[in-house]
Amino acid sequence: MHDIAILFLELGAVLLGLGVLGALAMRVGISPIPLYLLAGLAFGQGGILPLATSEEFISVGAELGVILLLLTLGLEYNADELLTSLKGNAPAGLVDLVLNAAPGAICALLLGWGPVAAVAMAGVTYATSSGITAKVLSDLGWIGNRETPVVLSLLVFEDLTMAIYLPVLTAMLAGLSLAAGAVTVAIALGTVSVVLVVALRFGRFIESFVSSPNSEVLMLKVVGLALLVAGVAQQLQVSAAVGAFLVGIALSGELAHDAQALLSPLRDLFAAVFFVFFGLQTDPTKMGPVAGLAALLALVSMVTKLLTGFYAARRAGIARAGRARAGIALIPRGEFNIVIAGLAVSAGVHPDLGPLAAAYVLILAAFGPLAARLVQPLITAIANRA
Repeated sequence: MHDIAILFLELGAVLLGLGVLGALAMRVGISPIPLYLLAGLAFGQGGILPLATSEEFISVGAELGVILLLLTLGLEYNADELLTSLKGNAPAGLVDLVLNAAPGAICALLLGWGPVAAVAMAGVTYATSSGITAKVLSDLGWIGNRETPVVLSLLVFEDLTMAIYLPVLTAMLAGLSLAAGAVTVAIALGTVSVVLVVALRFGRFIESFVSSPNSEVLMLKVVGLALLVAGVAQQLQVSAAVGAFLVGIALSGELAHDAQALLSPLRDLFAAVFFVFFGLQTDPTKMGPVAGLAALLALVSMVTKLLTGFYAARRAGIARAGRARAGIALIPRGEFNIVIAGLAVSAGVHPDLGPLAAAYVLILAAFGPLAARLVQPLITAIANRA
């Protein structure tokens, strides 16, 4: 009984503290992700007041957070949109991949961390935070701008790339042989292809099975299906996150909209727990030695995302101010980056990878939205002059 009481006290304090931090972030006008990470650092190993009793529970909650994050992300798109985006924006998406995966991979190789860490760090520096970027576009009134579809198409391309990248990384982290790794990747690609075909041709049957006029039943069906597919994907050594993402893609239309509205509060709760758990796994005393490197890597990443935005918007015939906005909107890092770093940390790739990734995400998750707000007047002046 005493242990249960301690569990409730610790968990209640964590959730209440996250609520306070979220309110503070809203008032300041930044993403709450950096504050959640800082909370995890404060109460993890080497922090101010390490938690012990509730860490295992938070670990399970963190896994649910990843699944719900990817599920709701998949609900934002349908198979038609993904295929259209892939065809129309492949050149810009490939430029995004090369420019932004390179800094992380080169950094890991120069530090002598090895090829597996290089692949992990490539993912950490590559993916833009869809959640933070969407909030920036909304808060600054950029949703209706001409460059916004370009930004969103790049985010979709990144999500598709992640669906292929995560199984590759999972295979490498598991230390599989070349043959076994190739089988894992082939299974992942086959799974993605099958789900897209099913979503395109038989989506109405899936939707009729999941659909319900009762919100409780609908939420249970969607979450249950996502967890079931995520479990099967994990057994196949693909990725539970990719499995959940594909379930989201398979649902579309009004059903996807209703499911997303129902799942958003649940996703936000467990996503916050996920970011805290990553912080709990990272020793803050180890962030000091890599802080300078993280700042340098963040600076390089800002430049590469700006170049990506300029290139993609220019291909779409957008003026200079719109190109600048597109690049700035792509700067924030958050969900996927921490997911990738968390996988690498759990596999014990390198002891400094977790602290470096945490410091890197802290900088860009906090600075990205602030940069957009600070340069908005400058961009407006450029547009007026043009």
